[in-house]
Amino acid sequence: QFTTRVVSCRAAELQPEGGGEPVRGFQVVLEDTILFPEGGGQPDDRGLIGDVPVLRVTRRGPEAVHFVPAALEPGAEVLLSLDWERRFDHMQQHSGQHLISAIAEQMFGFKTTSWELGRQRSVIELDTPLVTAEQVVALEKSVNEKIRDRVPVTVRELAAGDPEVETVRSRGLPDDHVGPVRVVDIKGIDSNLCCGTHVSNLSDLQVIKLLGVEKGKKNKTNLVFLAGNRVLKSIEQSHNTEKALTSLLKNGPGEHVEAVRRLQSSVKLLQKNNLNLLRDIAVLIARDFKSKPAPRQLFVLHRKEGDSEFMNIIANEIGTEETLLFLTVGDEKEAGLFLLAGPVEAVENLGPRVAELLGGKGAGKRGRFQGKAAKMSRRGEVQALLQEFISRQNPEA
Repeated sequence: QFTTRVVSCRAAELQPEGGGEPVRGFQVVLEDTILFPEGGGQPDDRGLIGDVPVLRVTRRGPEAVHFVPAALEPGAEVLLSLDWERRFDHMQQHSGQHLISAIAEQMFGFKTTSWELGRQRSVIELDTPLVTAEQVVALEKSVNEKIRDRVPVTVRELAAGDPEVETVRSRGLPDDHVGPVRVVDIKGIDSNLCCGTHVSNLSDLQVIKLLGVEKGKKNKTNLVFLAGNRVLKSIEQSHNTEKALTSLLKNGPGEHVEAVRRLQSSVKLLQKNNLNLLRDIAVLIARDFKSKPAPRQLFVLHRKEGDSEFMNIIANEIGTEETLLFLTVGDEKEAGLFLLAGPVEAVENLGPRVAELLGGKGAGKRGRFQGKAAKMSRRGEVQALLQEFISRQNPEA
């Protein structure tokens, strides 16, 4: 906590991070602040000004601008409170990034070009097209050895024109930077220009877990990592998943993978058998229709289980030169598939109208029009439309 004064307060809008309607509120500048404004790859802090929540902190030149939902009186003395859990998490991830970047460059010559502190995991962009699995293992081992060595982390300030600034690792200063330059030192390992928040000793990082690498931008590789409490949370989530799988699969964690493989094989076999049965049913349905003594000009069928192949087999077996077929598959209350097949001219005329009635989209050629339907419950209206069309074409039918 920190006591300070309100310098200014003006109405403003905040665009939510996840999108949506802007939030109305106020931009507040304080005499000084303990809340970090977003920058340098690190998200901003959260906290309270009195009992008013701070929803965002941004930098405007040398000022930190606090966005709050309620107005504050300029000149008023206020108590500023920091969300320490969020701050400490960011400290662990940011110091972890400095350590990983420094050791990656020392061990393999991989320079860091950018990084992102994410909500669940953090990513370091390395200036190399390839990082091997062996290098990831060696890097993780080395950074955790430094944590166990309890290496101090200190912060110092240099004048902007100090020649020593040129010797410090940096990705450059912002164009609007004013005042002294801040340097974060990991004793004997790294010196880095940085505006962010950091632990005071590497032991505060607890542990670092490198989750692996992903392909980045051209000739770059993204290294994904967790530091500190995030590693513990990840282990807890994995353990809960493991317990759930043990209960579902009725075996120990060491047998989970093999059990899932067996289940996948069983499902594939069942799906294959199911498809064969559907094909046989489609042929039997078509043959039953054709065996009727009096030929019919309209054939309508709905089946909950089925697919496009099921419908096309029926159409192929029955033939579409003289018969108009309207076939649908899917749940009555959900979306499904439809097929209109028959004489080319009839299908070209009716296909788009059938799709419109079913609230779906489709396309067709050579006497077949098929697509997806959103309103399967309107099949009766389609059948009436088709019956009316046939009646007009052949009044004696």
